[in-house]
Amino acid sequence: MHYETLLYEVSEHILTLTLNRPDRLNAFTGTMMEELIAAFDRADADDEVRAIIVTGAGRGFCAGADLSQGARTFDFAARPDRPDKQGTPTRPDGGIDYSHESVRDGGGRVSLRIFESKKPVIAAINGPAVGVGATMLLPMDIRIASSDARFGFVFARRGITPEACSSWFLPRVVGISQALEWTMTGRVFPAQEALEGGLVRKVVAPDALLETARALAREIAENAAPVSVALARQMMWRMLGADHPMEAHKVDSRAIYSRGRSADAREGINSFLEKRPPAFTETVSKDMPDFVPWWQPRPYK
Repeated sequence: MHYETLLYEVSEHILTLTLNRPDRLNAFTGTMMEELIAAFDRADADDEVRAIIVTGAGRGFCAGADLSQGARTFDFAARPDRPDKQGTPTRPDGGIDYSHESVRDGGGRVSLRIFESKKPVIAAINGPAVGVGATMLLPMDIRIASSDARFGFVFARRGITPEACSSWFLPRVVGISQALEWTMTGRVFPAQEALEGGLVRKVVAPDALLETARALAREIAENAAPVSVALARQMMWRMLGADHPMEAHKVDSRAIYSRGRSADAREGINSFLEKRPPAFTETVSKDMPDFVPWWQPRPYK
């Protein structure tokens, strides 16, 4: 499959997904949105992919929305380059139907797709990550930054608001006080502040970034059962919204009962006792437990 804005490369069971508009610091466009969603669909369907790394080409990770439309950038109805594929949200009385598909935020569509991923997602942030370049990182599981990286939730300085579901993700990742400081000031801050604030897991030298991310991805791909990883990822993320630990107990009980009877569980125990690497055979595409999904899909309305 050909991508205009991405590079898609699989090696050692690791997909490296590279935002590839280096001449524009990988600025986000509608095409990039569509291609990111398609790439995650493709990765979920491919059992050869056991972990995903997302990074940027050139000196930036993602500079945010492409501002080539100037003051009309966020006024979607006024954009000549944004044909309305779902019709108009304007009601006969002139008001706006905010539940209309054409109102939906493109960054949010990407964040929701990453949230649904069956594969673990590691961000390797090689340079500036601003606006949607910062918020798309939040549903990724582990974020590793180059010392050259810079971050900015700059929306208030552009007269808009946080997007890409970041009002849900960011306080859960870094806490409400830190989330509000970064979003209300809109300032750009260095990688060390991102580390201290809990936005990234570690900061490494620029030339060590991808190998650090790949070493972590290999640790997952070579040692962990893919179905177990997929379940753990969804269990952890979805329990962030649970109102009582009983919700976790119900899902945990179903998961451990189902997986305890699996070929992977037998292999995991035998390989440990025999002091050898495991050879897990069950796949995400065929062997997820029958109680998945335990959640109800959430429509946009």
